[in-house]
Amino acid sequence: MPRIALVDDDRNVLTSVSIALEAEGYRVATYTGGDTALDGFRAVQPDLAILDIKMPRMDGMEMLRRLRAASDLPVIILTSKEEVIDELLALKIGADDFIRKPFSQRLLIERVKVVLRRASPKNGTLPNEAANSLLEQGRFRKSVTRTVLTVGTQNQQQVANSRAVHAETA
Repeated sequence: MPRIALVDDDRNVLTSVSIALEAEGYRVATYTGGDTALDGFRAVQPDLAILDIKMPRMDGMEMLRRLRAASDLPVIILTSKEEVIDELLALKIGADDFIRKPFSQRLLIERVKVVLRRASPKNGTLPNEAANSLLEQGRFRKSVTRTVLTVGTQNQQQVANSRAVHAETA
């Protein structure tokens, strides 16, 4: 059963979203601020975090920055901020999705499912196994997290790190 950390200073949002997620079978840990949430994440070890941007003490953007410095935890931003620049910044920092309030709980649940599905290993493959498995064709080797191109006769390598590799080998 996936664990979801829900961080929002609005207790009504915490209550209603928690109830909806728990009805879908998720375990939910709630936090009213980014500062307390980061400490709580160490104990809870969530599979996904849902963060509000506008919170006292530590806002969601700062929390997202700190999360990205330490982990690849999937994050959905759930906020009342309406400016496109906020969405762009959140995605640039590393959010996996962005939902504006007011929102449909059904839509939020479906997006949670999508983000968790993308973050989970395929066919029982552990994340390290997936990252280390390579597909090779000629001078190209592709993995889940990087592409390696062997150049020249001295086996020099150029590594392009990317979360999603879209290299075509013709």
